[in-house]
Amino acid sequence: MKLLVVNVNTTESMTQTIAESARSVAAPGTEIIGLTPAFGAESVEGNFESYLAAIAVMDAVVSYEGDFDAVIQAGYGEHGREGLQELLDVPVVDITEAAAFMACLLGHKYSVVTTLDRTVPLIEDRLTLAGVSSRCASVRSSGLSVLELEEDPELAVKAIVAEAEKAVREDKAEVICLGCGGMAGLDAAVREAAGVPVVDGVTAAVKLAESLVGLGLSTSKVRTYAPPRPKQVKGWPLSR
Repeated sequence: MKLLVVNVNTTESMTQTIAESARSVAAPGTEIIGLTPAFGAESVEGNFESYLAAIAVMDAVVSYEGDFDAVIQAGYGEHGREGLQELLDVPVVDITEAAAFMACLLGHKYSVVTTLDRTVPLIEDRLTLAGVSSRCASVRSSGLSVLELEEDPELAVKAIVAEAEKAVREDKAEVICLGCGGMAGLDAAVREAAGVPVVDGVTAAVKLAESLVGLGLSTSKVRTYAPPRPKQVKGWPLSR
């Protein structure tokens, strides 16, 4: 089984971190391929960058030379998953939804701890669209930028834990979701400090993708995610 794990930003080192986190839980025989978009922002922290990333991720996937069994979009709260589902015949799993789905199996309410406060509304919107917002106790900001997560992991864990503890104490959350692909690999440290289950969207997405492939299931093509109608599209994909 081969899974494409696509970073939403152009920071190659973050792609490698995300891919390594994915490999840490992948089943024997599952190959993880990390992809970095050919264009876009170095970090995605707002609507403009998110819409740009949606095109960049689709471009990276359709330009990939080789077969694959599923795609993981490794951007928390980002746009674009629906476009990939139209373009592809294999399962597409977004880490935002994957984390929330897993969290709903572990407790009555979950909270998300993300990066900057400006990303909170984007995440809330994506959770609403996925139909899991009623189980979300809160979406909290750690105050760190995406790139700061990579620059100082120890500081990142402290900031995430501080908000996770508030979510448990004040918002009555029972599970914490790490609200950024750049937080991949931090779940164990946060879990130990916060004392509640902590779900990393990247690893959750890997296990969900493996399950879908193993069950022979993929996106319905009957209506919403039917393939795009044949027509001329100028200038895209850009990397070809």
